[in-house]
Amino acid sequence: MTGDRYRKVPSARLSRLAGFGQLAGGVAGGVLAEGMRRLARGERPHLSDLLLTPANALRVTEQLSRLRGAAMKLGQMISMDAGDVLPAELTAILARLRDAAHFMPPAQLARVLAAQWGADWRTRFADFELTPLAAASIGQVHRARLHDGRVVAVKVQYPGVADSIDADVDNVATLLRMSGLLPAALDIAPLLAEAKRQLHEETDYLREAEQMRRYGAMLAEETDFVVPAPVADLSGARVLVMDFVEGQPIEALTSAPQAVRDRAMGALLGLVLREIFTFGFMQTDPNFANYRWQAATGRIVLLDFGAARPVAAATVAAYRRLMEAGLAADHAGLRAALVAVGFVSPHTVRRHGPALDGMIEVLMGHLGRGGEFDFADRSFVEQLRAHAQTIVADRAAWHIPPADTLFVQRKVSGTALLAVKMQARLPLVDMVAGALRDA
Repeated sequence: MTGDRYRKVPSARLSRLAGFGQLAGGVAGGVLAEGMRRLARGERPHLSDLLLTPANALRVTEQLSRLRGAAMKLGQMISMDAGDVLPAELTAILARLRDAAHFMPPAQLARVLAAQWGADWRTRFADFELTPLAAASIGQVHRARLHDGRVVAVKVQYPGVADSIDADVDNVATLLRMSGLLPAALDIAPLLAEAKRQLHEETDYLREAEQMRRYGAMLAEETDFVVPAPVADLSGARVLVMDFVEGQPIEALTSAPQAVRDRAMGALLGLVLREIFTFGFMQTDPNFANYRWQAATGRIVLLDFGAARPVAAATVAAYRRLMEAGLAADHAGLRAALVAVGFVSPHTVRRHGPALDGMIEVLMGHLGRGGEFDFADRSFVEQLRAHAQTIVADRAAWHIPPADTLFVQRKVSGTALLAVKMQARLPLVDMVAGALRDA
C-alpha cells in the first residue's frame, strides 16, 4: 500500500470548488499546449480534438478521484456508458475511475466513525482494520470483527459527499457546457435533476440497507447469488455495516473455463431480465466492483444497493415492445419501439431514417441469430459506426433518453460489457424469449 493512496477528502464547498477550478485550469492549459503543438505541425485542430486527449483525460481522472462523490460518480458513468463511442485510449483512462479513488487518512476516518458511534467507537469491535479493502466514489470499505466473532464489512461515507452532490453535478455540467462538447440546444436539465436525486439516495445508507434486505429476500432461494445482510444496530445514514462475504474480483472469472464463465454470465444476464420483467425493481449500477466471484461455490456476491430503484411500468412496457419486435425481426416495430422507449427521437427518425434503418439491420443480423450468441464477436461495431456517423455529426439530432430508460439501459449495457470481457457465449434469443414468457 503506497502512501499516495491517502488523500483527505475535501468536504468544504470552497475547497471542492477550488478542485473544480484546478480541473478547468489544467484542462485549459492542456488544450492550449496541445493546440500550439498541432499548429506548429501545420494542423488546424478542432476544440473537441484538443479536449479529448489522453493527457486531459488523465487530468480529469486524477482530479475527480480526489474529489470523490458525485463528481467521480459521473466520471464512472461516462467511462462505462461511453462504450464504443470514445477512442479506446480515452475509454481505458477513464475506466481507471472505477477503482482509482484515494483513501481517507486515518485521522479523518476516525472523526467520521466517532461521529457515528462516539469517541469510544473502537470498543464496539474486537478488531478493526484501518487500511480499507476498497475505495469508491462515495465511500470506502473496511473489514472488522465483532466481539461475537462475526466478520463484517464497514462501509464509511466520505465526509461532505452528501452535502456536495448538487453543487458537484452542477459544476460537472458547467464544465461540459464550457467545453463545447454538448450542443447548446440539448436540454440536460432533466437528466441532471434525476442524477442528483439518485445520488442523494445512494448516500443514504439506511435506505441502502433496506434495499439490501429486499434483494436478500428476492434471491433467498437462489443458488447463483449471495447477498450480504446488514447489521441494523451498527448502521446509520453515513456508515453501513454488513456481513463480510469472501470473494474475488469478478475479473478473476476471465481465467475460468468457458462453461464456468457462461454459467456466471447467464446468471447475471438472467437477473437483469428478471429485474426488468419480473421484479420491476433493479440495482442500476453495473460497476464491476459490485460483483465478487466465489470460485469454490460458483456463486456471485452482489454488493452496493444504493442505486436500487423501481422500474416504471411504462419503461417495462417499452422494453417489452422493444424485445418482442426484435424477436419477431419486425424492423418497423423495432424502430417504433426505439422511439417509444426514448433511445431515438422522432426528429432523428425524420432527419436520419435511412441511417437508423441501417443500424437496425446490423443489430438484427448480429443479435437475432439463434443458438449461442458470442459476446466476444464485435465485428458489427464498425458497421454500426459507419451508419451512425451522419447522426453523430448532426448535433441538432443529439437526444437524451428519459432518465428511467437511461438507468435501466446503463445496467443492461454494463452487464453486456462484462459479458464481452468474459467472452461469454449464451443462448441470448432463448433467454429473452423465456423472460418475456415467464413475466
